[in-house]
Amino acid sequence: MADGKKSLRADKWMWATRFFKTRSQATKACEGGKVKRGNLSIKPSTVLKAGDRLTIPAHEANYQREITVTQIIEKRVSAAIASEAYEEHTDETIVAEAREVARTERLLRNEGDQGRLTKKRRRDWEKVTGGFFE
Repeated sequence: MADGKKSLRADKWMWATRFFKTRSQATKACEGGKVKRGNLSIKPSTVLKAGDRLTIPAHEANYQREITVTQIIEKRVSAAIASEAYEEHTDETIVAEAREVARTERLLRNEGDQGRLTKKRRRDWEKVTGGFFE
């Protein structure tokens, strides 16, 4: 997986290791100053090497992920292999809190649905009320 390369463009590495779904999203994050090495924002063309420490916004955008590059991967790989290419330093309590906030927001968004109940929502309603839908 490491290929013969010792360095790679930042946007390509972040896409290959699944921090972003597309390479253009990784490029936009770099151009927007959201990806940092040390305290400095990096450009999409910045060369990354093993040992670089990065701050990357999380998918939920509620927190920043702190990682250290351990391996250079050029092609997009599975999540299990991609996780071997970096070392995570983000505090787990921050991650858990951000996921709980995102979950709560998602539930609140879905709470106001109108119209006919789906099969799942009907079953959930029956569990709560203990009876059939009338």
